[in-house]
Amino acid sequence: MKVHLMYPDRDFDPGLELPWGSDSLVQDLELEIVFDAMARNDEFLYRVARAAVLSSLVDPELIRYRQEIMEDCIRNPEVVRKIYEIPLRSIENKRRHWMGIFGNTPGSVLSSGAEMMRMFLELLEHLRKIADERSSGFRSRGFGRFFEMIRTELDDDFFAAAREQLRELKFRSGVLLSAELGKGAEGTNYVLRKPGREGGWLKQLVDSTFHECAFSIPQRDNHGARAIAEIRDRGINQVANAVGQSSDHIDNFLEALRSELAFYIGGLNLYERLAEIGEPTAFPEVFPLGVRKRSFSGLYDVSLALSMGQRVVGNDVEADGKDVIVVTGANQGGKSTFLRSLGQAQVMMQCGMFVPAAHFEANVSSGIFTHYRREEDASMVSGKLDEELGRMSRIIDHLKPDALVLLNESFSATNEREGSEIARQVVEALMEEGIQVFFVTHLYAFASSFHEKGLENVLFLRAERLPDGTRTFRMIEGEPLQTSYGKDLYRKIFARRTKGDDG
Repeated sequence: MKVHLMYPDRDFDPGLELPWGSDSLVQDLELEIVFDAMARNDEFLYRVARAAVLSSLVDPELIRYRQEIMEDCIRNPEVVRKIYEIPLRSIENKRRHWMGIFGNTPGSVLSSGAEMMRMFLELLEHLRKIADERSSGFRSRGFGRFFEMIRTELDDDFFAAAREQLRELKFRSGVLLSAELGKGAEGTNYVLRKPGREGGWLKQLVDSTFHECAFSIPQRDNHGARAIAEIRDRGINQVANAVGQSSDHIDNFLEALRSELAFYIGGLNLYERLAEIGEPTAFPEVFPLGVRKRSFSGLYDVSLALSMGQRVVGNDVEADGKDVIVVTGANQGGKSTFLRSLGQAQVMMQCGMFVPAAHFEANVSSGIFTHYRREEDASMVSGKLDEELGRMSRIIDHLKPDALVLLNESFSATNEREGSEIARQVVEALMEEGIQVFFVTHLYAFASSFHEKGLENVLFLRAERLPDGTRTFRMIEGEPLQTSYGKDLYRKIFARRTKGDDG
């Protein structure tokens, strides 16, 4: 039995190695806040959420496959959580009753394995009941195939046969074995035989012409009892292995169900939290590699909304056909927050989730990378600019065509002229290699020189500032402006003091 809710053709491994640069992505996009909201203090949910979100998909069809399943989870939260409880109950039952009691002998393995199989059957029957009663509310291909597999593999005949075999494995009438004589009159080729139905195997043996071969072990003959026990273990060894393997198979299925549903449970937790806040979410329209498609409305910083516990300002942008987006404007205008929302939406889209926006459509990227300004580090052995260039070099080593790079105040650790020249050369080189670039910068010489070229594949946005200096935290299309708005700072610091003096 296969779950296949994360991939249509293979299992999901929550312990897979994450892409290079994942730690920087988490730090710069503040994804820890998102993971915490998905996990709700559950360590396993956190681990799966982190692995799934950071392992970006590049196939739009596979992304849509997960989107359909996530939509099903949002439509049927109670049912999905009931399904998720089944593997959790299995883990709890094993912890309480079967942890470490399987033993080393075939007899103990068979006894413990059979008891565990009985527990598994109860859980599987519950899963089958959910499939029979609640599957009609699911529309996705993934859940459709999952429920069909449950009905096919776990039909009435399966449960009837399994329970009958478990009854027989209790050996209430003893164990019927056959064997052959090997070298030195040693027993060999032990085979467990199925007992007869009428009168049991003992009656058949007594009624046969070979009844004179029967013997009994004296009550105090410990050596004889041990010898018989060894013979019994040899006979049931293969059956014990088969029961153990069957138990492992079901256990692995339930563990896979837990791992794959955990991603959707995490997504459901995040969706419900954002709904409580009143923030919109949307399932994006996904476009393939090589296409330049990006337009959205109401896009917001999900980590900011979660931290504040309230709605935050969203942005509307049309950037179809653009390879580069350059964002300029006054300090404290929301530029970094906007860039973070772009990165968050791309990451969430490419793992198959909804995105924090009212509407969103974009092309996938072959990789998502961030290059943000870092605080001074006392342990650095070189200058801050050298550190920035070193990080940029390492990013470039891992880039492929159609990757996405988010630059936030990069190359600002030097003077305006030098920083602008470095930024120009880096961005132009990335464009030549088919890399998408989103760049928040205060480097006016760089931004203005790019704007003067009038390139059709470059979009310039500016943090909106009203005439009175108020920041709206919205990005509007506009050319770079050569000002730091020092008057705003003056008014903020001195206006109240001046007004007080006048009074």
